[in-house]
Amino acid sequence: MSTNHMDRGAGSNHGPIRVAVAFHSGYGHTARQAEAVAEGVGEVDGVKVDLLPVDDPDDDLWALLQEADAIVFGSPTYMGSPSAVFKSFAERTGSLMQDGLRWRDKIAAGFTCSGSMSGDKLNTLTDLAIFAAQHGMIWVGMAQPAGWNHSYSSIEDLNRLGGWLGAMAQANADQAPELVPPETDLRTARELGRRVATVTAAYRRGVVADQSATT
Repeated sequence: MSTNHMDRGAGSNHGPIRVAVAFHSGYGHTARQAEAVAEGVGEVDGVKVDLLPVDDPDDDLWALLQEADAIVFGSPTYMGSPSAVFKSFAERTGSLMQDGLRWRDKIAAGFTCSGSMSGDKLNTLTDLAIFAAQHGMIWVGMAQPAGWNHSYSSIEDLNRLGGWLGAMAQANADQAPELVPPETDLRTARELGRRVATVTAAYRRGVVADQSATT
């Protein structure tokens, strides 16, 4: 991996705020979730989004991730953890961590999809959060109450799967990504995208104000 063209730390404090959605999708279901996260990011004024599959990382991918103010990581949950493809990408970031924590102080968040209602998705989100922590990133979770947990609740409730560490989605294993995850899970993913964009914008304003006060 070539890294000598990258600056350390969060993205530039000039120009638009940038959020990268870095994800792997095995069958297209997690890609639908990634697209929904990106749509949510794009709803916040002044924030630009890059949708980045991590299947075959190249120098362009690494450069876009370095330029980002925030990175939202996404992976399907396979056998209770992130996919092997995502893990391979994560392991390749070791040189960035060891070279002065190049992603330090970027905002981070995560999402995952599995075939089962639970599917041990929390373990995948925990893996993603620890991965971000090892890079010195600042994790942002969901800020929505759990849905679908009362007798009068509905499957259409936002955050129906009750996740707070990140956005969860469920996709029936025998249905194509054009049909699942259901819209309720995609709305939850959009909400995560909006939250990340909003928090990142506020964080960047604070960094710029702090820099102005000390110059």
